[in-house]
Amino acid sequence: MVSQILFLLLTLAAIALFTVNSRKIIRNIRLGKAINHYDQPQKRLMTMLRVAFGQSKMVVRPIPAFLHFFVYVGFVIINIEVLEIMIDGLFGTHRIFHGMGGLYDFLIGSFEILALTVWLSCAIFLVRRNILKLKRFRGVEMTSWPKSDANYILITEILLMSAFLLMNAADAKLQSLGAGHYVSAGSFPVSQFLINILPNTENSLIILERGCWWFHIIGILAFLNYLPYSKHFHILFAFPNTYFSNLEPKGEFTNMASVTNEVKAMLDPSFVPAETEPGKFGAKDVTDLNWVNLMNAYTCTECGRCTSVCPANITGKLLSPRKIMMDTRDRVAEVGKNIDIHGVDHQDGKSLLDDYISREEIWACTSCNACVEACPVNIDPLQIIMELRRFAVMEESQAPASINAMMGNIENNQAPWKYSPADRFNWAEEN
Repeated sequence: MVSQILFLLLTLAAIALFTVNSRKIIRNIRLGKAINHYDQPQKRLMTMLRVAFGQSKMVVRPIPAFLHFFVYVGFVIINIEVLEIMIDGLFGTHRIFHGMGGLYDFLIGSFEILALTVWLSCAIFLVRRNILKLKRFRGVEMTSWPKSDANYILITEILLMSAFLLMNAADAKLQSLGAGHYVSAGSFPVSQFLINILPNTENSLIILERGCWWFHIIGILAFLNYLPYSKHFHILFAFPNTYFSNLEPKGEFTNMASVTNEVKAMLDPSFVPAETEPGKFGAKDVTDLNWVNLMNAYTCTECGRCTSVCPANITGKLLSPRKIMMDTRDRVAEVGKNIDIHGVDHQDGKSLLDDYISREEIWACTSCNACVEACPVNIDPLQIIMELRRFAVMEESQAPASINAMMGNIENNQAPWKYSPADRFNWAEEN
């Protein structure tokens, strides 16, 4: 009973802590402005099934897609086994589902094969990051924490899969010894090769099997509570993020409601805008962005696919779309902490623009949408960049000289060039 009570307390504490931290993140996301992304539910559902469940955008890079598939499928399917662990832990049973017979043997055998593929895939990912040092895993934004975060998760996965296989190997040997409480059940196509390196005494095997069992379940509960502090929160957020992603054609920009209202008021003096408070043009801080932008930031996997295809970054400009998302997440997390400590109305004197993202970064963007196309979970860094630009231009009247010249030409000449409209067809007359 002591172990059952301990198991129950650990489980409840882990779930409670995860709930508290998750609610803070959801609160932070809701700091963003409202936006209607609840339309076209069928199309959104299909997008989520294709992109999040089907991993459709991963296949652009076949090798990591192949490895990620095993980690993804293994993580999802092997955790079905956690259901049995939970029941055994609460009621003091052992392999409660063994009565399923041949189906149970098939499931345990499949779990072992998947565990091996997860182990190998994570090992290869570690080599790619730390020995081969692929370029897209580097950058000014990839400081010690982002690098360590990725390694922690990969090492944790390897340890959890190792514990699972060692637990099964010890269990299989105890079954062969006829140890009490260890029912004869399960198929062990992988862990059978570990049996010969295990001790031969029953007590030692029980200690090993129970130790791996506890390590496995505590590791899963610890992993669950690590997610809110890690980029790997995308394991959960990838699904709502793809569901609520932008369905409009890439490159199609929305009209700002505040600007539209001003134009309508000029054309029709009797027009009364729906909003009562004066609107702000663009965004200076995270609270000026919409909630989908903020959810994008929490969903970022930091994989670097966006930055690796960004033409500005490739040509040596300061811009990195990955950094835009990481900075947004860091800033909204900071705002959330300020709310927890000082209250909702606290102002720390900082903002996303200038304190986190520089002017040079936002004006280096070519708005080509390459980053949006490359993201495996439909994150849109361009929307954030454009909102920051809108604020700089429309609220502060600050833009690079070349941009100001272009806008002046559009105002005076109805075209981006300095030529008078009357001279626009001179080239044709000369020919």
